Amino acid sequence: MNVLDVQNLTLSFGENTLFSNVSFSIKEGEKAGLVGVNGAGKTSLFKIITGEYSADSGSCFISKNARLGYMQQHTCSVERTVWNELVSVFSDLIEIEQELEDISNKLSENADKALIERQDYLTNKFNQNGGLTYKSMTRSALIGLGFTEEDFSKSTALLSGGQRSKLILAKLLLSRADFLLLDEPTNHLDISAIAWLEDFLLSFKGACLIISHDRYFLDKVTGKTVEIENKKVRSYTGNYSTFLVKKQAEQKAIEEKYENDIKEIERLEGIIAQQRQWNREKNIKTAESKEKVVERIKAQLVVPDSKVEKIRFDFTPKCVSGEDVLRADGVSKSFGSKKIFKNVSFSIKRGERVFLLGDNGCGKTTLLKILMGDLSRDDGSFSFGASLMTGYFDQVQEKLDLSKTVIDEVWSAFPFMTETAVRNALAAFLFKGDEVFKKLELCSGGERARVALLKLMLGGFNFLLLDEPTNHLDAFSREELENTLLNYQGTMLIVSHDRYFINKLATRIIELTPDGCNNYLGNYDDYAQNRYVAKAEKAVKEKSKVNDYKLKKERQSTLRRLTARSKSLESEIEATEAELERVQSALNTADYNELMELTAQLDELSKKRNDLYEEWENTALSLEELADNQ
Repeated sequence: MNVLDVQNLTLSFGENTLFSNVSFSIKEGEKAGLVGVNGAGKTSLFKIITGEYSADSGSCFISKNARLGYMQQHTCSVERTVWNELVSVFSDLIEIEQELEDISNKLSENADKALIERQDYLTNKFNQNGGLTYKSMTRSALIGLGFTEEDFSKSTALLSGGQRSKLILAKLLLSRADFLLLDEPTNHLDISAIAWLEDFLLSFKGACLIISHDRYFLDKVTGKTVEIENKKVRSYTGNYSTFLVKKQAEQKAIEEKYENDIKEIERLEGIIAQQRQWNREKNIKTAESKEKVVERIKAQLVVPDSKVEKIRFDFTPKCVSGEDVLRADGVSKSFGSKKIFKNVSFSIKRGERVFLLGDNGCGKTTLLKILMGDLSRDDGSFSFGASLMTGYFDQVQEKLDLSKTVIDEVWSAFPFMTETAVRNALAAFLFKGDEVFKKLELCSGGERARVALLKLMLGGFNFLLLDEPTNHLDAFSREELENTLLNYQGTMLIVSHDRYFINKLATRIIELTPDGCNNYLGNYDDYAQNRYVAKAEKAVKEKSKVNDYKLKKERQSTLRRLTARSKSLESEIEATEAELERVQSALNTADYNELMELTAQLDELSKKRNDLYEEWENTALSLEELADNQ
């Protein structure tokens, strides 16, 4: 059964048609990715589904049994703690829990039958709706998305924009909706948080429609891909990588058939022209027959989609650097009392494509800024190699002059270029016509990123320091950037959360930690595998250490216990032998009746002494064994 049916939707803004006659469906439990270039209309389509926008024509049906969940439904109160804000999505369970507590208190005073029935009803409802797990789910979501235990009691008013977005995402995920619309859900998440989100969605029983430029994420989570391109929509079974293969094969087939059909039309039109030139009755009939064939071919002709215009990158360096590019030794940085990292040491050789990974807040951007001289280090040193021309891409484009136009910002950095050359370069980065005169302060984040990347490209640098270069780029532009950087002859140090991008480019990964850094050869998959193995080995060693410590403590405890018992047994043996001597002495003066009683005591004391001696000997042996194993 479908949870969503989109039929022949058309949406325009003025003369600009975003898409036309769009149709697709999402089944129960299906997880689909919605992809397309920036501006294709993905978010607008979401707004039609949620009812925020009205389509020009067509229809959109959501199953009456589906409970829709999307980010805009959820706000973030500034009057609650982080914990109370997230757990508020379970307000119905909290109310039931409170009522059950009140009923329990009343029942302790009066066993009212109606109260007992109400208690049974509420208990079943509480358990069926997840009452036993809602607190653990709340904690898991907060920890998984990067909040610490200390953050739980923090006021939401103190959260950063990114943290607030993560909290709203957590509210959506725990809302118990069974059809989720997710628009760039991995934004503001580091790799570990994205991995948690992937696991959550893989175990989620409902359906999802996901807009994302994170191709690794789409590959992991989705089993269907819906693409908006050239104002049309196509659906493909399979994840993002499967979609690329199928689309390429489909487009190749369409282009080949189109070319063959055009050739056939041209051949037939040549015959028609020749037959009409001869102008006999038989020739005219032949020409008319061929014209019908041409009309039939044209009616069935499928014209291939025009190629989507993409950014054209070219990072060719102006000169070759020395073999040694960068060396860092013991670099440390703190902000006030907060230590960011210490003892960071690594080296980079010419031609390496090194990625700097680590959790949010570990100091990756800070380290790049130290290397570029924008921040001072607390300790350690670093040095660059010979003949280096270093280019830096800042993820927030702090170095752009927002008061300038697009063309002025580029031209002022490269004044030797002609206006034609600058405008050609801007056209390669999709700035055309009057767009080049747009003020940067009015540009989107994606447009500013394109300007920064263009300046980086024109610099001819042989060492690139890139901080989240794929942010604000759509999936297709990311692929262009990847392919260009794969052929780049210089050296790179890159900070990125884009695992698809890392997998395609990385030759080595440096993992930044508070106490230094770890080196891993290979791409992201190699890093993830080696890190998993390293963690497993560490866990085994720690377990071994714990076990050794535990065994040592147990031996020491046993030694103390056996030593104490040995001394106690010696005292008991001594007391028993003294009592035996007393009874034996009493036998000498006892009458018949006393003799029988004393004999019984003597037998009992002798048995007790033998048992004590046996236990004492066993204890002594155990003590010897423990001493040998120390």
